[in-house]
Amino acid sequence: MHGRCISTAQGIKLANPNLKVLAIVGDGDAYNEGISHLIHAAKRNSNITVLVHDNRNFALTVSQFTATSPKGFKGSSTPNGSIEEPFNPLELMLASGATFIARGYALKIEHLKGLIKKAILHKGFSFLEILQPCITFFDNRKFYEERIYELKSSLSKEEAKIKISEWDYSNGEKAKIPIGVFYKVEKPTFEELVLKS
Repeated sequence: MHGRCISTAQGIKLANPNLKVLAIVGDGDAYNEGISHLIHAAKRNSNITVLVHDNRNFALTVSQFTATSPKGFKGSSTPNGSIEEPFNPLELMLASGATFIARGYALKIEHLKGLIKKAILHKGFSFLEILQPCITFFDNRKFYEERIYELKSSLSKEEAKIKISEWDYSNGEKAKIPIGVFYKVEKPTFEELVLKS
């Protein structure tokens, strides 16, 4: 299923639209092998919830770099440091048409619990990135805890773009990292449109 969870979730939702369907993935499979599935699920507004546990490395396969690993990340596949710049998944999801975009932090449990509930209750494609330190291979708790702050109000699409780009996933010393709901809009879902056609 690595990289294929989102396409499977879409098939389940289309086969039984009454189900609440969650795809629980990591940054490696969602942003690397499965990135086309993620983009297309957002584009078509499939009524599923995608929770991405982003520890910024392939932790289960012993620490290779992923699309969100910072430049210079030293892992088993990049012992001298990754030469690639990370990308911002929330920017990608906004550009792809996701109708619910949020980011949480694994160690802010109550806040994260609220975000998960909002994502599940949203009608349409909901994307929640969970910043989740990998204690073994990339323990960035201190980095996050010095920079994370909670968004307090709902944002327009233009305001969401600004807040999303506030942190570019590099390890910039002055970076501030907002968490919360960045964008939410209601649109017809893929399943509604398919089933009435």
